[in-house]
Amino acid sequence: MWVLQSLPDWLGPLGEAASYTVRGVEVGVAVPGVLLVLPVALVLLGVATYRRDGDGDWGRNRRLVLFATRFVVVLCLVTAAAGPYTVTERETAGDPQVRLLVDESNSMALTDANANGLVTRIEDEGVPVTRSVVASDNTSRVGDAIVANVERNGSVLVLSDGQVTGGRSLAEAAEVAAAAGATVHAVALSPRTERYVTLAGPTKTSAGIQNTFLLRLDGSDLGDGPVTVTVSADGTPVYTERIEDGSATEFTYAFDDVGTHRLTARVESDDGVERNDVFRKTVRVVPKPKVLYVAKDAYPFGDLLERLYDVDRAPAIPTDLSPYQAVVLQDVPASEAGNVSALQRAVIDGTGLVVAGGRNAYENGGYADSSLASMLPVTLGEGGGRTARIVLLVDVSGSAEEGMQVQKAISLDVLDQLGDANEVGLVGFNFRAYRVNDIVTLGENRGELERKVRRLTSGGGTDLGTGLRGAAELLDGPGTVILVSDGQDGGASARASARQLADRGVRVVSVGVGQRVNDPLLSDVARITGGQYLRADETDRLRLLFGGESRTFAADRLTVVDRNQFITAGIDPESNPPLTNDVSVKSGADFLVASGEGQPAFAQWRYGLGRVVSITAYGEDGTLDGLLERPDSLLLSKSVNWAIGDPERGATGVVSAPDTRVGERVTIRYVGEERPDGPPTFRRVGERSFETTVTPTEMGFLNVSGATLAVNYPREDAGFGLSPGLQGAVRTTGGEVFRPSQAAEIATTVERASRRVRDVREEWDWLLLTVALLLFLAEVSARRLSRYRRSDATAVPSAGDD
Repeated sequence: MWVLQSLPDWLGPLGEAASYTVRGVEVGVAVPGVLLVLPVALVLLGVATYRRDGDGDWGRNRRLVLFATRFVVVLCLVTAAAGPYTVTERETAGDPQVRLLVDESNSMALTDANANGLVTRIEDEGVPVTRSVVASDNTSRVGDAIVANVERNGSVLVLSDGQVTGGRSLAEAAEVAAAAGATVHAVALSPRTERYVTLAGPTKTSAGIQNTFLLRLDGSDLGDGPVTVTVSADGTPVYTERIEDGSATEFTYAFDDVGTHRLTARVESDDGVERNDVFRKTVRVVPKPKVLYVAKDAYPFGDLLERLYDVDRAPAIPTDLSPYQAVVLQDVPASEAGNVSALQRAVIDGTGLVVAGGRNAYENGGYADSSLASMLPVTLGEGGGRTARIVLLVDVSGSAEEGMQVQKAISLDVLDQLGDANEVGLVGFNFRAYRVNDIVTLGENRGELERKVRRLTSGGGTDLGTGLRGAAELLDGPGTVILVSDGQDGGASARASARQLADRGVRVVSVGVGQRVNDPLLSDVARITGGQYLRADETDRLRLLFGGESRTFAADRLTVVDRNQFITAGIDPESNPPLTNDVSVKSGADFLVASGEGQPAFAQWRYGLGRVVSITAYGEDGTLDGLLERPDSLLLSKSVNWAIGDPERGATGVVSAPDTRVGERVTIRYVGEERPDGPPTFRRVGERSFETTVTPTEMGFLNVSGATLAVNYPREDAGFGLSPGLQGAVRTTGGEVFRPSQAAEIATTVERASRRVRDVREEWDWLLLTVALLLFLAEVSARRLSRYRRSDATAVPSAGDD
């Protein structure tokens, strides 16, 4: 047996299975090379049959019959050794049954859901229903319920609005269901009019700072015309606006006093639920952070800082930096910077640092020979893009078929942004990953890679997770995957695969292409891996990251490279400072903003416990030029805010008491030498820190150990109508959304799904061996019988002579 098992190895291509299809049946042999034995066996068999031996008195016809039977025996044995098989499709009838998941949470009372009527109508169609209640009151863990109830190759019917309040998201549940080959169906519901108001904004700020708040009005089956919403601060109205249903508005407000302030937003509404017409929020106002500004000249940046923070000015860094939460250094050479060693120790211990450039800073200020160089997120004197190991991952699935020419064009554009020194490979994917080109140096192989991109063809389903894993296998280590796709994923493992790539040091830069781009999925994949999501018209930013000397960048203003960071979020710069210091971003740092010539203008990283920001763009006059004007000045203030981190670092008392909702547990943190008096009871979690948890049961403002937090209406009252998440789960798993009246269609779908068509492979070596054995036994028996007959014919005359 081991000889036959080893045959495929030494037969090479002849050891690979071969097959052909006859009337829908696949017929083949596992090791076709074994059939080469037949001609040799035929010759040997002929010699053995016709040689003269003890059976030489056999006639010619008898020998021909003997040869034929032996040939059939050998043919059966050799063919059996080759592994004959057939593959046929067979449909098996299942046991049709509807597994109905019923949501009985409070939000469902505002819909036309009728579980009892639906069950009756489906069972009247002859299909039994198994009903499970998966949500009630203020809790809707529909995602968890789907995961708990799906079976391999099964299906569930969800009667819910899909407004999940906890547990797995519906997207995560859909991934699990699709991985098991299960299908999620849903019932379309008609909601009644219901509004709810929310208020978002900073939870902590400084006195006198203008803060931006976002007021949103949302709901289901909203009526026509705007409604009035009023915001009050500590009981005094501060903002009133008529807002269209389903829209939002921003307003600014500054608090004058230190302490916790109470904001209340109220909408005038006559819908069914009153408790979600009011939203509460607390804002903790702390003293302005203490910032040290070190500069030789009176730059305007110092004036900007004084409007926002409690600023001390100094010409050099002092020895004692303990009073300060951040140090801002502008255009100071290393030789005149002061006590850089004290600064380094302070940053390691958590003090923030912002270094603004100029004619006397960075490469012009001798930073390379100072301890400053190790703290900065940039290296000196090496401007230009970085190089990397990259895999270009192109979606060639059927979902991208209509826009395949656009996909190719964007892929070619991506290649054009990458510098010659990069090492680049190419992988295409649909429901499988295809290695199109190994990783090679781009400069020497750019033309070949471009030709292979142009030859890509589309077709098949989409499994983004499989594509990501295929790209990671080609990288075989840390690197970057540039994904070109519409994100319409029929698979279920994209986010899980992204987490696997992140663990292997692989980041994904997603490029969304097509008319129907799944932005949330592509953004999630990029975010999970520490990468970026780019729109199709933003691929020139790749030149900033990977362009190198062979691919230069040009723009008429500053360009945000990474929108996923606090400093750059929501900002589109308008200025273009003409000068930049000659630096490049260090590995492990974040390249935030590029100059008009593609040089780093803003970069950030962490150094020890501290946060460091480099600002290297400046004007002809040595100032920060247009960065001092809005909206670009937000880049400066947010850079300092990010460097400061928690403005209450080192404070005592209750330092964290986040707002919550009815029925949701919240953790309150206290810092001090002694445990605070209860109730509630605090437990020690560190040398000087204590925590407690509370679960509010009523709405309003709650006081805990001197701290105030807002308690809002349950999360169940903040979502109505069929959620996009449930529709996405149906789409991901290939399900359908039925109307409540479509009981017959539901029954038909379940019956059809219960019938499974599968490929059945049958091995036929046993039959050939049986035929060979029977023929051999028949031949032996015939020869023995013939010999006995001749023996009897000879014995009879001899007896007569006696």
